[in-house]
Amino acid sequence: MTTAAGERQPMQARWQTEADAAAVADTACRLIGIAAREAIRDRGRFRLVLAGGSTPMDMYRRLAVSAQKWKRWSLYYGDERCVPADDPERNSRNVTATGLAARVGKHYPIPTELGAEQAAAEYRARIDKAQPFDMVLLGMGEDGHTASLFPGHHWPQASVFAVTDSPKPPRERLTLSVAALQNCRSMLVLVTGTNKAGAVQKWRNGADLPVARVGDVEHSLVLIERKCLAFADGQTIPDAAAIESAK
Repeated sequence: MTTAAGERQPMQARWQTEADAAAVADTACRLIGIAAREAIRDRGRFRLVLAGGSTPMDMYRRLAVSAQKWKRWSLYYGDERCVPADDPERNSRNVTATGLAARVGKHYPIPTELGAEQAAAEYRARIDKAQPFDMVLLGMGEDGHTASLFPGHHWPQASVFAVTDSPKPPRERLTLSVAALQNCRSMLVLVTGTNKAGAVQKWRNGADLPVARVGDVEHSLVLIERKCLAFADGQTIPDAAAIESAK
């Protein structure tokens, strides 16, 4: 990130490149499993904050069929859309569809069907008792947003707050704050797809993006697809046909 004086600060997050989106999902599953075993051994419970969006869903499906001490897991959410509980756009509904929610001992969706303000108050009381989380998962949008923290928007200090003017539908959402998301023992940022390359480039060049505000901390690891990082860094990726003809 860049300071108010225009000085570029070194990135604190670690970056790890994976071959493709499937490898990102596999590595994330492995690291989550390690974190879960350590948390259960040391504290008796594993508290995990889930990311929404398309990138993590394949990983959740893989995680759901792994061998874990599931009854000791508690799942929370980094954000949610203010839509009915059965709406296909709802993060918690999509996570449930992967089979993950049914495996764990405790599953805490954000109750946005109650309305933004009431849901924010109820979820704030829940997560304030759960912190620090053992692990927080983040995704990243093409504009550099993460959770429902969007560029150019004012973010209240409350640990959970309503968003009423999201640039992406629906306009009303709930999100955890920067401080709440960072209040964890470890963080994974999952980045796949070459459509994210522009935002990745901006982040690595010090732009003040929401994902950088949240995820550029010492206890964060960015798992990124090789093509996405290469495009962000201005490299050319040979396609399979070119590689084959060069043999």
